[in-house]
Amino acid sequence: MKLKHYGKYYSVFYIFNIIFLSFLALLCILPLVNILAVSLSSSHYVAAGRVNFFPVGFTQASYQIALRDPRFWNSFRISMHRTILGSAVNLLLTILVAYPMSKDTKYFPSRNRYMMYIFITMMFSGGLVPTFLIVHYTGLIDNVWSLILPGAVNAWFIVLMLNFFRQLPKEIEEAAIIDGAGHLRILFRIILPVSKASIATIALFAMVGHWNSWFDGMIYMRTLATRPLATYLQSLLTADVARELGRHMPEEAQRYMALLNTRTLRAAIVFLNALPIIMVYPFLQKYFAKGLVLGSVKG
Repeated sequence: MKLKHYGKYYSVFYIFNIIFLSFLALLCILPLVNILAVSLSSSHYVAAGRVNFFPVGFTQASYQIALRDPRFWNSFRISMHRTILGSAVNLLLTILVAYPMSKDTKYFPSRNRYMMYIFITMMFSGGLVPTFLIVHYTGLIDNVWSLILPGAVNAWFIVLMLNFFRQLPKEIEEAAIIDGAGHLRILFRIILPVSKASIATIALFAMVGHWNSWFDGMIYMRTLATRPLATYLQSLLTADVARELGRHMPEEAQRYMALLNTRTLRAAIVFLNALPIIMVYPFLQKYFAKGLVLGSVKG
């Protein structure tokens, strides 16, 4: 996109804007770089405070220990299962709710009433205890659905999606109705193919939310074998991670313990937890900004 110049004041603002946003980007990236450097450094350099943004005393021992823990791979599998299934459920329910909500009141007379219900859920919730009791009495404890169903319908996702639907030309839908298409065919054959930006934005938010959520795994999953990766990571961050991993892998732990300490192991597990989202984000980034802006503007 070609920039329009409006004098020296605009040029100064443009340069300042680039510098300011670059500084904010560095504030987001540098902590992750530091974690990666710590995870690849020897323990005595980390303990001496000599590791900043580049590894010192390069070693892969922390990753060799973390990746040989069978509980890590089991938690990783559960998180992948939860993220894929949960994001699909979030998208499906968001689309099915947002599409009728995007219609005018003459087609959907009760729209404003249901919008009020959705708005209330954005401001208030039933609380932790009632939610836990519902999950318990429905028999979902220690089940992956306990991590998905309580948050299956996200009010903010619905508002984002319905505002995007409202901005689509109504002539497209009217032409399809004249040709005899029903609402389901219009939605899945016409509306969704031109809504990739909004769908990708909501999918990214849903995936990040499911992948990083740890509290629900701690209260709904009673055994370590059923807890997702974020919950497993949280349990290690609050314990002596070196001793905990060494208890399950004594030979490997004794071999590499001279090069490791609690901080290097924690850094390795934190980076491994963030890596899948970092790998997925570039594929959705081109839709992210467009979908977020279009969906947040009421048409």
